[in-house]
Formats: sequence, structure tokens, C-alpha cells
Amino acid sequence: MRHSSVRGEGATAQATGEISEGGADAPDAVPAPRGGSRAVRRAAARQRPAGRGRRRVLRWVASVLSLLILGTAAAGYLYYRHLNGNIHTDALNLGETKLGGSKPNAFGQTPLNILLIGSDARNDAENQALGGATDTFDGPPLADVQMLLHLSADRSNMSVVSMPRDTMLMMPKCTEPNGKVHPASKGLVQTNESLQRGGPGCTVAAWTELTKIPIDHFMMIDFKGVVSMADAIGGVPVCVEQNVHSRTRDGKGSGLKLPKGENIIQGEVALQWLRTRYGFEDGTDIGRTHAQHQYMNSMAREFRKNAKLTNPVKLNSLAQAAIEAMVVDTGLNKIDKLYDLSMELKKVPPGRITMTTMPWVYSTKPGLDGRVEPMAGEAEDLFRMVREDIALDGKGSGDPTGGASPSPGASGAPSSTAPQPTTAPTTAPASAPAKIAVSVRNATAGKDGAQARVKNRANDVAALLAAKGFTKAGADTQTGAEDTTVVRFAADGQAADASAVATALGLPAASVQKSAEVSGIVLFVGKDWRTGDAPTPLPPAPTVAPTSAHALNGDNDKACMPIQPGFTW
Repeated sequence: MRHSSVRGEGATAQATGEISEGGADAPDAVPAPRGGSRAVRRAAARQRPAGRGRRRVLRWVASVLSLLILGTAAAGYLYYRHLNGNIHTDALNLGETKLGGSKPNAFGQTPLNILLIGSDARNDAENQALGGATDTFDGPPLADVQMLLHLSADRSNMSVVSMPRDTMLMMPKCTEPNGKVHPASKGLVQTNESLQRGGPGCTVAAWTELTKIPIDHFMMIDFKGVVSMADAIGGVPVCVEQNVHSRTRDGKGSGLKLPKGENIIQGEVALQWLRTRYGFEDGTDIGRTHAQHQYMNSMAREFRKNAKLTNPVKLNSLAQAAIEAMVVDTGLNKIDKLYDLSMELKKVPPGRITMTTMPWVYSTKPGLDGRVEPMAGEAEDLFRMVREDIALDGKGSGDPTGGASPSPGASGAPSSTAPQPTTAPTTAPASAPAKIAVSVRNATAGKDGAQARVKNRANDVAALLAAKGFTKAGADTQTGAEDTTVVRFAADGQAADASAVATALGLPAASVQKSAEVSGIVLFVGKDWRTGDAPTPLPPAPTVAPTSAHALNGDNDKACMPIQPGFTW
């Protein structure tokens, strides 16, 4: 039974948000009066203090709604073609390591990885009018919401991995299209700052370096034009285990106030829910992430009901708002590609959608109190499951002969009205082994440098390659630092030859990477191959997400947020 239906007033009012730097929270928006005349409510809205919290919510909501709204608009597909001119694009990957996109499986089915980025950019009047301190206007943006969406090759399941905004990472070198270079960081940097290093392509580069997952597309959302989208589905059911009021004694918190049990929220209250940090779980950004997962799953179920978005005029206005609030990579630069993408996403039933958070631990490094780092072992287990297209819910994949479509929006991908091939794209054949030049580098110390490099290892492996027919293989005087053995190549024309080297050594396809840091084909002998004629085999991949990922199933309509002590009423 739903205990209440709560809708915030003054949806365009300014609200005070949470400070990104240091993870501290500033006073959040005070809910508008529920009673009184419209004029009184408008006056109250004008008196609210400015802030940044609304940004994190609207950009996140838009990232989901922009896909789902387009997906429910099949009847008006042709009507939306005029939106092409309003699509904003940016480069996909500004980093040095490019993995070449997702690879087809043995049945010619291709998984799809999309990075959803929430930007707090406030560089125009529309975004500034939605609230925030004036000293942040035209400032550098932050990628405060980052979610990797993985659509399985057979389209039977979907996995979402969130990275807490307080995660500390080493930032890769990023080069903007205009040639401006952002050097690799010398120390840990908060992940949301990646957006300031050239744009969303550097956020993609940071994820690529950390996870080794090939990212096919990104969608970056700001919050202009999407206020009305929060109400598009007429409210979202959420649940709290106790009465909750997100307000501290010194005025911090989102202002969310809900009674125990299930509530249908929309408008200002929905924004407060998605912003709430103080009051959920332990009062950290991790609890806020879990609340966002509950909201996202619930919203997906509401969209599935498809009872509230049948008006073509309303659908068009919502799609227009989504397009105007969104930046995508150049592979999604047409409305038909976005439409095809949304149709692929709709194939997955809610019961096969799994929301997770990257396993993390609090950093113990000086000056990083309250910040987190990826959890050794379990974070990599989660990333590996995505790389190997293993369903996070432990239920496996569907029928591999079902003929799932290839990645929509990729170069040459057909529209939804065209027949969908189920065979892998053709590539140039590899050269004969004796004609492939391979440089071998000793990288056996690993990235942590805990062990010394094995002496003469590059020579030993070069000799092993020569015995397999790669007579142009030779040891390089340069060294490296890799945990796993990889083959990197510089130009597209070398991809088949690099794959041939990997195959000869029994390396997985994921070990072959395109990189601007090499000039030809380079084999990096990693920490996993310190001795013997082959790398140490990896243990079997997990078959279900680790418990530290806090998985939430899309069909779970019983999820209820625990309440932090001291925030009940």
C-alpha cells in the first residue's frame, strides 16, 4: 500500500546544493509550502537560497529519461527526425588507450557499453536559472554522476555499475581535438574532475584505464530543459524504512521529509530524494547512490507500464527537452541511432536489470579522509564480469541463437527498420607470422612495483615468439609495468596482426589494445607471466556480482532505504 503521494511545488525554484569539493554538504532546498495560493508559493520559491544540488538530480534523471522517452516513442519516430540538428556531440575517448569497441561473440552478437555522465556545467542562462551559487557560474564542470551501462550481447540482461563521485583515481593523459594536452596525473585525483580535462572523452578514458572495458558510447547530461521530465511519468514509488527528514542541526541536508513506507514522489520531492545524503544509510555519498538505484529501477518499471506517455505532443516536447539537455559521442549523432539504441535497451525486462556500485574501500592515504578507492580484488571481479559479458544476477544469458542485433549507432550499423546481421564484421586478414614485427617489453614488475622485473624476460618471450614463426620478434630496451600481459598496436591496419600475436600466445581477445603510446605492435609481458611458456591462467570468472557491489534487481519493488540514526521524525 502506498502511504502517500508527494509532489514538490515550485519545480523551477532555486535550491541550495551539496559542495562537490571535500564531500561536504551545504544547506539544501527547503520544500515549498504545500498550502496557500499560487502567488504565495511563487514568492516562497523566489526566497529559497541558491545551490547546486538540483544539478546532480536533473542530469541523472535526464540520462535515464532521455533513453526511455525515445524508446516509448515508436509511433512518432518520423516526427522526431527534425531533432537531428539539435544533437550535440563530442569526441568519445581522449586518452592514449583505445580498446576498439566491444567485440562480437562467437554468434556474431555484440555487447554494448554506454557511460552515462552527469555534468554540473552551468555555462548558460538556462542552467544558471535552475539554481546554484553565482560563484560557480561558468566554472569548470564536474562529472558528479558516472554510471556504466552494459547491455549483454544477446540482449537478455543489463548491468549498471556506478562509481562513487568521491572515488580517487590516477588520471590518464588526455588530448583534446584541438591538440591541448592534459598530462597524466602524478597522484590520485577525484574521479569527478575528469570532465575538466578536455570533456567527457577524458571521463571515458579514465574508465577505460581503470576497468579495461571497451566503452562504445557516452551520454552526458546537464539539467537545462529537463525539469518537466521529472514529472513525465506521474510519480515514482520509493520506500523508506522509517520516517525521514534530511536536515542536520546546522541546516545541511536535502530537506526531504517522508513518512515510513512507500511514497509516490515527483517534482521537488523527487529531486530531494535523489540528492539526499544525510539521512540515508550512513550519511555518505554511497547511500545516495543506493537511493538513486532504487529510484532508477522503480522509474523503469513505471515506464514499462507505458500508461502516462501516450500523448504525441507531450512525447515530442519531452524528447526535445532530452535532446537539448544531452551531449553524446559522434557515434550517436543522428536521431535514428538514438532511436535504435533505445529499442535495444527496451529488449531487457526489468527483472534482468542489475544495478550495482563499484566495490570500494575508504582511502587510508593522508589528506583523503572520506574519499574512497576501488576495492582490491572485488572491483576487478565486477569489471571482469562486464568485460566477459557475464550477467551480474547469476542467471546467465538467453538463447545465443536468438540473433541479437549488433551495437546500434556504431559505424555502419543499420537502422531499426533494416535487417539485422548476426555475423561479425569482416576485417583484413593477418599477415604471415614471419612478416609481423613484434617488439617485446619486460613489464613483469606489475603496476604496483612490489616485485622487481624478471631479468631477461623480454628476450625469453621474444625467443618463444620466434619459435612460433614470428621471426621478426625482438626484445625492446624499453620496459613497462603491467599486471596482465597485453598486445598493443598503433594503427588500425595492425589490428589483425596484433590479434594473431595474441592468439599464438593463447592470450584473450581483450588483451589486444590500440594505443597511441606505441609505434607498432608491442607485447608487454606482464606480472602474470614471470616464468614459463605461457601467462599464469586467470581463475574462473565469478558468476554473480560480489556482495560488496550491493546489487539491486530491477524487479525488486520491495527495496526500502535504511534511515540514518538521528534523521527520523
